[in-house]
Amino acid sequence: MKSVEEQLALIKRGAEELLVESELIEKLKRGQPLRIKAGFDPTAPDLHLGHTVLINKLRQFQDLGHQVIFLIGDFTGMIGDPSGKSATRPPLTREQVLDNAETYKTQVFKILDPARTEVAFNSTWMDLMGPADFIRLTSQYTVARMLERDDFDKRYKSNQPIAIHEFLYPLVQGYDSVALRADVELGGTDQKFNLLMGRELQRGYGQEAQCILTMPLLEGLDGVKKMSKSLGNYVGIQEAPGVMYSKLVSIPDVLMWRYFELLSFRSMDEVNAFRADVEAGANPRDIKIKLAEEIVARFHGEEAAANAHRAAGNRMKDGELPDDLPEIELTAAEDMPIAAVLNKAGLVKNAAVARDLLGSGGVRIDGEVVDRTYIYELGSTHVCQAGKKAFARITLKSE
Repeated sequence: MKSVEEQLALIKRGAEELLVESELIEKLKRGQPLRIKAGFDPTAPDLHLGHTVLINKLRQFQDLGHQVIFLIGDFTGMIGDPSGKSATRPPLTREQVLDNAETYKTQVFKILDPARTEVAFNSTWMDLMGPADFIRLTSQYTVARMLERDDFDKRYKSNQPIAIHEFLYPLVQGYDSVALRADVELGGTDQKFNLLMGRELQRGYGQEAQCILTMPLLEGLDGVKKMSKSLGNYVGIQEAPGVMYSKLVSIPDVLMWRYFELLSFRSMDEVNAFRADVEAGANPRDIKIKLAEEIVARFHGEEAAANAHRAAGNRMKDGELPDDLPEIELTAAEDMPIAAVLNKAGLVKNAAVARDLLGSGGVRIDGEVVDRTYIYELGSTHVCQAGKKAFARITLKSE
């Protein structure tokens, strides 16, 4: 096992906050594998690279010799996490949650070592909790403390409804740490309240409090908003190799260092060497290709990564995107047909030309051929190719 200092350096890589560092140092000094927990509510069937920030950190803990617990919140998923929400989320059915959970297990083992991963479902202990046990749990916290939470506070002050079951979510997530006897819990920065709840509940149940490690929310391909499928600025981990490659090679230059830190398993010494190369005049795109190939290899294998530049479907040399890929922002009141987007962006002379290209397979979105039925969604960003020479990265914003 690495020294405490070496472990701490890797644990803190890319992290937003570590609470409490001195406590974690003491845990690490014991020389025993720690129990590292991260929970995921299976509210959608597909994961994207934003989700993998936490999973990558779990893998780093595995590589340091610690026990990783991938917690699937099949119980909490039916409540709906209120973090950062301005309105009550509709709960999912048990069937929806379980279907999504199965796809999660398949996807995460592209990163985690299954032999060193404990997969847990929080329904295992929550379904067994009787009314008296649940009352004891709810007695651990007050309504006043709940309202200290920023999103609850804003909704309360603006007279927006807060359902009672939403107060239960952080309590149940916190109790997961009690049930699993977690030494460390990981979460996004928006989860800090819930993570701290775990510390308090563990003390209330006579356990040593877990340390918490918060990770930043990964920016999407636009480099501004959080990666989100609804915004179209995401890279899905089950997307085709060429699509993943195209998206990653087309990210803004300034964003690639953030992606290297949070998504790459290269050492920071190697990443810093790349940065020095760029500052010395190297083409940033050559560095982004290294990142794209690493990510594609992780989810599709080395052979797919080696051929991803061709699979991207571009006509440039070796199938690569142009170095000077234009960035175009369009505004609209609603989703638009792809022909209208290409015309408005100036990638074609007129809508008729766009329709002809669409009919002949001459239009690609993120490397995939699309037809006239393709609808460009508001808030989405894609790399578009019209014919053999016209390329652009187009964002469609709301008016």
